[in-house]
Amino acid sequence: MQKTNNIKLAIGVTGASGAIYAKVLFDKLIQIQDQFAEIGVVFTENAKQVWEYELGNEDYKNLPFKIYKSNDFYAPFASGSAAYDGLVVCPCTMGTLGRIASGTASDLMTRAADVMLKERKKLILVCRETPLNLIHINNMKTVTEAGGIICPATPSFYSKPQTIEEVASTVTDRVFQLLTISLDTYKWGSSK
Repeated sequence: MQKTNNIKLAIGVTGASGAIYAKVLFDKLIQIQDQFAEIGVVFTENAKQVWEYELGNEDYKNLPFKIYKSNDFYAPFASGSAAYDGLVVCPCTMGTLGRIASGTASDLMTRAADVMLKERKKLILVCRETPLNLIHINNMKTVTEAGGIICPATPSFYSKPQTIEEVASTVTDRVFQLLTISLDTYKWGSSK
C-alpha cells in the first residue's frame, strides 16, 4: 500500500479499563493507515489482560502494525532522532499518567511520552478513571503545562450513538481531530 503522508505515530495501550477505546482507535487506524508513514504500538502486559477480559479476544495480536515490547528501548519512538510526530496513550492509567508527569521513563511507553514532550511533539493521553483525586488532577495539570494533551475518555451523545463502538468512537474521533488527521466523522451541527 502506497503511503501518502510522512506522519509517524506511536500508540500506547495501558491496562486501564476501556480496551474498547483502543480497539476502536486501531479499527480506524487500519482504515486510514495510508495517511501514515509508520505506526508503532506498545502494550503493557496489563493492557493485554484487560483487552482479553473486556473484549473476550486476543485480536491485539493481529494488528497490521509493528508491535514493540514494553522494555524495548531500541524502538524508534524511544528517541527524538526518529522524528515521530506523536504518541497517543489510549486508554491511559493514572499510574502511567503519574510516571509521565514525574518524568519517570521506566518503560518504552513512558520514555516515548518523555520524548514527545522534550521534542515538542503531540502527546495525547486518553485518561480513563473516575472519580479523580487531587493527585490525578495535579498530574494532568503538570502534563498539560509540559505540552501534553489530556483527552479524557468521556463519550459524547449528541451524535446519537447506537452501539458501544459508536460511543467509544466519540472519544477516538476526537483524538484524530487533535492529531489533525483527516477522518470522516460526525461533527457538531452536522447531520449524521
